Amino acid sequence: MNTDATPPRIEPHPLPLPPDLAERMGRLLPPGVAPPQIFLTVARHGELFKEMVDSHLLGPTGLADRRRLAPALREALILRTCARARCDYEFNLHEQTISRRMGLSDAQIDDLRRPTLDAALWSPALLAALQLVDALVGRLDVDDATWAALQPHFDTPALLEMTQLVGHYTGVAMLAALARPRLDRYR
Repeated sequence: MNTDATPPRIEPHPLPLPPDLAERMGRLLPPGVAPPQIFLTVARHGELFKEMVDSHLLGPTGLADRRRLAPALREALILRTCARARCDYEFNLHEQTISRRMGLSDAQIDDLRRPTLDAALWSPALLAALQLVDALVGRLDVDDATWAALQPHFDTPALLEMTQLVGHYTGVAMLAALARPRLDRYR
């Protein structure tokens, strides 16, 4: 993780952005909101950034949000993935900007950082989904007990989308580990 005293390994794209990148960034953020450091880092590779936005892989609520997963489920999956992948940068970004709007409480957000979850804070469905994250990020394997816990709550399309989401945010953790962006300060 980076601190304000340590320069990033990959400097973010300087502002102002060129018009083609500024237009794409404008699709992601409300007017007047400074771009997150990770967005500006990816913008250093302009074609990749434009492709991510144009393909709708990257949108206003993050990666691959097709609005099929419930917002609180999606956000819990993202935060747990960040915690398990040791990506404080992305956890911090989501916690500051959208986690509460997506329906997570302060207690749930705090719990997602803990190695063992407090089952009292989660519905059985959300707890099973978070166990899926632990299995995928921690072991790259889904044991039979985790599979059995998921079955009453999620159909095959949901499980496939959840797994892809965990994979996307594991990729973000890798990008943050490479670039070491400064933490964003939205509060």
